[in-house]
Amino acid sequence: MTRKDILNDPAIGNKAEAFEAFDDIPTNPNLSRTIGDVINARYGRRDVLRGMLGVSATTALFGSSALMAPNEAAASEAQSRYKFEELTAGNDETHHVAEGYDAQVLLRWGDPVLADAPDFDVMNQTAAAQLTQFGYNNDYVGFVPLNEAGTRGLLCVNHEYTNEEVMFPGLGRQDKAGFEGMTAELIDIEMAAHGGTVVEIAQDDAGKWAVVQDGKMNRRVTPLNTAMMLSGPAAGHKRMKTNDDPAGMNVIGTINNCAGGMTPWGTWLMAEENFHGYFWTDVLDADGKPDLSAHDDAVQKKRYGVPGRWYAWGKFHDRYNIDKEPNMPNKFGWVVEVDPMDPTSTPIKHTALGRFRHEGAETTVSTDGKLVVYMGDDNRFDYQYKYVSNGSVSEDRAANAGLLSDGTLYVARFDEDGSVTWMPLVHGTGPLTAENGFNDQGDVLIDTRLAADLLGATPMDRPEDAQPRGDGTAYIMLTNNNKRKETNAANPRSKSDFGHIIEIKEDGADHAATRGTWSILVKCGDPSISEVGAQWNPETSENGWFGSPDNCAMDADGRLWVSTDQGSKWGKTGKSDGLYAVETEGTARGTSKLFFRCPVGGEMCGPYFTDDGETLFLAVQHPGTDGTKDLKGFERASTFEDPATRWPDFDPKMPPRPSVVVVTKKGGGKIAV
Repeated sequence: MTRKDILNDPAIGNKAEAFEAFDDIPTNPNLSRTIGDVINARYGRRDVLRGMLGVSATTALFGSSALMAPNEAAASEAQSRYKFEELTAGNDETHHVAEGYDAQVLLRWGDPVLADAPDFDVMNQTAAAQLTQFGYNNDYVGFVPLNEAGTRGLLCVNHEYTNEEVMFPGLGRQDKAGFEGMTAELIDIEMAAHGGTVVEIAQDDAGKWAVVQDGKMNRRVTPLNTAMMLSGPAAGHKRMKTNDDPAGMNVIGTINNCAGGMTPWGTWLMAEENFHGYFWTDVLDADGKPDLSAHDDAVQKKRYGVPGRWYAWGKFHDRYNIDKEPNMPNKFGWVVEVDPMDPTSTPIKHTALGRFRHEGAETTVSTDGKLVVYMGDDNRFDYQYKYVSNGSVSEDRAANAGLLSDGTLYVARFDEDGSVTWMPLVHGTGPLTAENGFNDQGDVLIDTRLAADLLGATPMDRPEDAQPRGDGTAYIMLTNNNKRKETNAANPRSKSDFGHIIEIKEDGADHAATRGTWSILVKCGDPSISEVGAQWNPETSENGWFGSPDNCAMDADGRLWVSTDQGSKWGKTGKSDGLYAVETEGTARGTSKLFFRCPVGGEMCGPYFTDDGETLFLAVQHPGTDGTKDLKGFERASTFEDPATRWPDFDPKMPPRPSVVVVTKKGGGKIAV
């Protein structure tokens, strides 16, 4: 399908759905042995495709409870570590949380976060106002406590992208219209709504959280005006030099900040995901695709999908136009570190962590004190990575400053014998030499994808968030891959519409290990339809199974929670996106229970638990947009004037607003305990 086909497809109702369709087109040519092939070889292709695994494979995936008779399996319910009454799945205009819990809307797009911020006026938006207000499409949420009780703290929130058709009055969808309605002011508002927010929040005696608008550490980080530094091996590289920065050491802003992480010393990691979509060119071929024939690095740009032309920023800002700044895309696709405790600090893009479409950057500490960061490249047939620092984490916060600049980046190979090997992306190692286009370590990191291609990494089904646990275990969310034809050991299904979750056990329970073992925790989708090939513990109810795992978190008791992102395809499940409690241990392993569900068209992001396990932060982004054609009774694309929902305000003068929700147990106490 060409770009023109996607833009003219009547089934695509908004720009976000068009993005999704563009990303259905893989950029990885290295598809000889994908994760689906490896899974089939390990578990047996016929059984996997039928969803009827043999005894040994079923036990390996889900434990002995999967083999119990129904009356025996029922007894395992009492062994589930998640204590709450499950929600009923569905899709409607509002959010729902399990009985016995409060779900308070804490922050909405446009809410004031700086002391001098004006009240939100949706009909008269300005970039100046947006720079002081909560941004759009909140994704990752992190929390830094400011007191011992944890009742005051800093909320750190990513703002991934904007949906102009439900954001601005009278504008409509712009990618399909050639961006003819986009002015310099509207684009600056979009840019001001991207990036991130740090805001102080406090909990009162009744347990209710509120924003502290005059908090001294409150700040906005945006691609419009936030100066950032580059660190690590690619900083100062000749391919990082631009007209506004001939030294190649600085850049303005960060974009498409999806998931992220918090470091052990309390800094915030913002992952840059679909950065390619923001770059522009006026040079197109007959099919409307970018013509890169004049670019020396055309192969590299094509591998990253640059330029995507999802936004018209490059028409007004030269730094997003590759005709004028051909090296600028190399300054994006990194992990950004922000110190939320110092609003005057300069964020740092850490090139040692590699350049790709970072979904997240979840951290842990190895057995000998090294910092470890797990990261997925969220594209069909791309790879799973982790980074291990050379130095050790210290109690001295300042001494940790260099840990993200000095270390080794690894990419994963999953083999059919159940082993996983982490291969170092180091210049001079194996094929990573000048003969193959890698003149130094800076080249390896700028072109991380191409380096991983040469090492023979395993192409995955869109690796999204990855959550490590202290015992050397990590959980990898593989959201879906409907373009997969061949399968492999770790990606078991062709045309995988619903995704799966892989569990990694690192050797020696050490997250810095270069080898480990892997297994499948669950294969997502409806287990009652044999053709889907889903696999869950039999205790999972019709409400508990899900599709497209995306973000995830560990709570204070080491339990796994998974949020979903089905995009426009939620009609395949009939369920809104939501948050699920997924059991990883004992006879209940492989069970899932629905705890929270989004309003129609919204994606479930976050989740993040406070250290005491009593507060859960969730982010609902782009409510009222994705797949609204499948909402019974609405069945059309949303616009500012005619949205599928007006959540969370339900004000006829207000469009849907991406928002952060805070969940607490009525009467207090740990969640799901």
